[in-house]
Order: sequence, then structure tokens, then C-alpha cells
Amino acid sequence: MRPIPYITFCILFFLTAFSTARAQEFNCSVTLNTEQIQDASFTYISELKPVMERYINEYQWTELEVQEHERIDCQVQIIFNSADNDFNFSAQAVFSTRRPIYNTTTQTTTIRISDNTWLFNYPQGKQLIHDELQFDALASFFDFYCYLLLGYDFDSYADQGGEEYYVLAQNVLNLAQTTSAVGWNAQSNNRRNKFTLITDMLTDNYDPLRTAIYKYHRLGLDQFITNEDAARTEILDALKLIRNAKRRTTSTYPFDLFFDAKSREITSVFTEAEVQMRLEAYNVLQETDQGHLSDYDELQN
Repeated sequence: MRPIPYITFCILFFLTAFSTARAQEFNCSVTLNTEQIQDASFTYISELKPVMERYINEYQWTELEVQEHERIDCQVQIIFNSADNDFNFSAQAVFSTRRPIYNTTTQTTTIRISDNTWLFNYPQGKQLIHDELQFDALASFFDFYCYLLLGYDFDSYADQGGEEYYVLAQNVLNLAQTTSAVGWNAQSNNRRNKFTLITDMLTDNYDPLRTAIYKYHRLGLDQFITNEDAARTEILDALKLIRNAKRRTTSTYPFDLFFDAKSREITSVFTEAEVQMRLEAYNVLQETDQGHLSDYDELQN
């Protein structure tokens, strides 16, 4: 067998290493809506799309070796509300992630979450730099949500599997609270905020919700093709865990996030179930998720 020339070997090694290095945890696309800031001096803001995508997709957020097909599919929609002459921007962001369902070509939405209190400074050409010791209203915002999304994703594969990433998200929040940054403190008039969410996800009272996320995805959806009855039983058990946890807690935000992403999917799961299980699921949902009752109506039939 003819040996590979040294220079060719080096090129192949470099390309392989480069390809591996780029296969990080996220496969994320960003969309920008700048309709509310029509001033010509801010047209450069469109450059943020590739800047943000590189920041999310090319940074290595974990110490794990992630294969290309294992990357988390993610969408971020950013809507700009205002801008001033000092390059301060007000925006809202919507994050959505999906994971594959085993033995299928289908994906399920893991979480869909919006943040309406984002203020940051972005003069043209500013670089996004990951710094765990210094808060930046632009880069740290993505740090927080990337760790949060990782927490949800890892929880869906292992019971309490996302713990370390929730802790890292909390570290970003703690760093933000040493500054005057807007949107990072507890807000008594709005319980749907970063502080409340990450505090709840790291509180023992919400452990049943996190276990339910695991049961719903890994023991439920992932075995639905091979054993529908067992999968539905696991998903119903997950819903009961959520119901019982919600009875003992005061903040509904983490539960709302789960059902915002899952209500229609849950209906699909139980539509073909036996009557007794279908009605039992409806009764649990009627008590636990009144915000989506119209989605569950067909389970009564």
C-alpha cells in the first residue's frame, strides 16, 4: 500500500481537527427583526446575525465531545424595540430548542422561552468574547441562555442531568447582579424572569418537574415507536409528577414553560389511548395546565 505523503497527511489531519472543533453543542440560527429601528445609522445591526451565530455555535460550552448529529437544534428570534445615539439597544429574544425522538426522524421542542427585558450596547464592530469573570450585557445574555438550554436538553436524557449547566447559568446571573444591568434581578411585579426561573430549577421543590422532563422524553417519547402503551404510562406518570409538584410550589413559570412547548404534543400522545387512560390524562391536565385546556378538549371524547 502506497504511504500517504507527509504534506497530505498534515492537510488531512488539519481538516479533520478543524471539522471536529467546529462540531460544538449548538446548531443555532438567528433571525433579526429591525423594523422598529429604521434610522440609517443603525443599518450595521444586521451584522449581528452572523456574529451571534458564530458565538453560539463555535464556542465549546461543555467538556464533552459532541458529534455533528448530536448538536442541539436551536432558533433565536431577536426583535429590536429601540436604539439611541450611544448605541444602546432594547430588544426581546425568543429561544427555541429541539431534540430528536429516538427511532424516528421527528424532533420534539424541548423549550420555547422569551425574554422581553434585554438592554445592551453594540457599537459597530464590537466583538463578542466569552468571559466568565466579567459581565457583558450582550455576550453574557447568550451565556445565560446557552447554559439554560443545555440544562433542559441534558435533563431530557438523564434524571437531573442538566444540573451543572443550571449552576453555570446561575453563575452568569450572579455576575450580572454585581452590575446595574436591567432584567437580571427578581421582579416582584413579574415572576417570569431569569432570576425566578434559574432559582426554581435549582430548588429541591422543582426536582419532580426535572424528573418529569426526563421521564416524558427519554422513557416516554423515545420508546413510543417500540412500545406505545409503556410510553404513554411513563408520560402520564410524568404529568402526575408535575401536578404534585405544582401543588407544593408558588412559582408557576417553569411549569408554564413545559406546557407551552408540550400541550399539543401531549394531546397527540393520548388521542389514541384507551378511554380510561385518555380521561385520566385529561383530568390531570385539567388540574395542572388550565392555560391550554382547549388543546386537551378532544381527550374527553
